[in-house]
Amino acid sequence: MKKTSSKIRDEIARLQEQLRQAETREAERIGRIALKAGLGDIEVEEAELQAAFEGLAKRFRGGQGASTGGKKADGDVGAGAPSAAVASGAAQGGNGEA
Repeated sequence: MKKTSSKIRDEIARLQEQLRQAETREAERIGRIALKAGLGDIEVEEAELQAAFEGLAKRFRGGQGASTGGKKADGDVGAGAPSAAVASGAAQGGNGEA
């Protein structure tokens, strides 16, 4: 049985909401880590910070990164670059508060 276009739209809307929630959780997690590491106190251009996050993501995706003893050192790389971009914004938001 084929789905109607309205059911497909409803499913897309539901999935977009799930994606938004997942990205928010990932951004908050990475943002908290960035703030704990002191990135909120550093005045740096967002593009430069994003590039640094992308390099870090590439390092861990390539298996070249060393574990720091976290719970999911190998399996927790699903956050990817979008979260890093959001986290850079979160870290930059910390600059305004400092």
